[in-house]
Amino acid sequence: MKQYAAPDILLESGTNEMEILEFYLEGQSYGINVQKLREIMCFDPAMLTPMPESLPSVLGVYMVRGTSLPLVDLTSHLRRRPAVAPGSESRAIVLVCQFNRKVTGFLVDGVNQIHRINWQHVEPMAPLIEKFKPRFTGTIHVEDREVLIVDLEHIVAEVDPEMNMTFEHESDKCSGSEGLQVREDVGLMLAEDSVIIRLGIQKVMNSAGYGRLKTFPDGEECYRELKRIKEQVNTEAEFLSHVRLLITDIEMPRMDGLTLCRRIREELGLKDLKVILFSSLITDQMAHKCKSVGADTWISKPQISELVELVDTYCLPAGADGQK
Repeated sequence: MKQYAAPDILLESGTNEMEILEFYLEGQSYGINVQKLREIMCFDPAMLTPMPESLPSVLGVYMVRGTSLPLVDLTSHLRRRPAVAPGSESRAIVLVCQFNRKVTGFLVDGVNQIHRINWQHVEPMAPLIEKFKPRFTGTIHVEDREVLIVDLEHIVAEVDPEMNMTFEHESDKCSGSEGLQVREDVGLMLAEDSVIIRLGIQKVMNSAGYGRLKTFPDGEECYRELKRIKEQVNTEAEFLSHVRLLITDIEMPRMDGLTLCRRIREELGLKDLKVILFSSLITDQMAHKCKSVGADTWISKPQISELVELVDTYCLPAGADGQK
């Protein structure tokens, strides 16, 4: 079986750039962040064990050097068509991806190349399309092609019942929390491009009593609002009465979370605004980059309960949540 490892390409801190792998399905170009890519390999049908009870787009369990992982047929899942029989010569490539502390394989027709791009050139999905919870977070024009950026977290949430139930479980658990009145006075912001993740976090935070939560689909829109508030107040203490804490993803159209955090510290001069980077890309190396741009802390998706605890730690007085 022919295989080769994906290059070790890391985001530079706060440059608003990333690398995407362009791959294709039935002639259409798609892209994923190289940070999520562990390996690219040729599909070997002998390594696949079918799972009869799974969704039609989940082909089964695929063996990669002694480790089994779920294999998702991306054409079937994105286009809601029956999965192609494993072994077809036109379905030749497996993308082994790691995010949210899990490893998943995605079957695609082929790969093109890696492009280094600026997030400023990535267009988010239109609000009308977002209402239908699409499986894409944006598009980018590369040469003469439109490349759709795939929301892998969304797809995994759809095929993994445990992942899909996380927000519902945490929302129910938080709804009975103490200190709801104190939380209502706290202004929060959330920047997250994945509509399913954004709505899930909003539901959990609202259930916990954080009703003053403003959400944004990309870092640039969030930055503009922070800048607008900053220009209307005289002191940072006054600013914090409007927004005390920001939760932000790392990979987002127009402005990524690392750049957003760096610009908050350097351009807006906000030193006391707490910033939590909440991302599927968190690793030891990424943690170093989060620290370098001035983030207060960072946490890997989908640790929702830990996220609520962190917000409480930064925003509530001791004893207000009934636990401290």
